[in-house]
Amino acid sequence: MSALNFLKGTHGLLLGAGVVIGSIGVKVLTSDSAKRVYVKAVAAGLRAKSACEDTLESARAEVDDIIAEASYLNETASCPDAQTDAESCEPAPVEA
Repeated sequence: MSALNFLKGTHGLLLGAGVVIGSIGVKVLTSDSAKRVYVKAVAAGLRAKSACEDTLESARAEVDDIIAEASYLNETASCPDAQTDAESCEPAPVEA
C-alpha cells in the first residue's frame, strides 16, 4: 500500500504533469511546422559546411603555393652565385 500513498500526494500530481508535458512535447516535435523548421536548420548547416569547405580549399591552395615558392628559393639559394642556371644545381638535402 505504500505505492498508493506515494501517488496520493504531490508526487502523483508531478508524475501526471510529467506525462502530460511529455505527450504534448512529442506532439509538438513531430508536427509539420516543426519538421519544416528542422529542414531549414539542416539546410543552413549544409550551406555553412559548403562555405567552410570552400574556404579550406582556398587556404590549402595558398599553402601549397607558399611551400612551392619556398622550395624553389631553397633550391636557388643552394647554387653558387656565379652559376645562373638553377636547373643544373643539386637541390639542398632535406632533413627529416
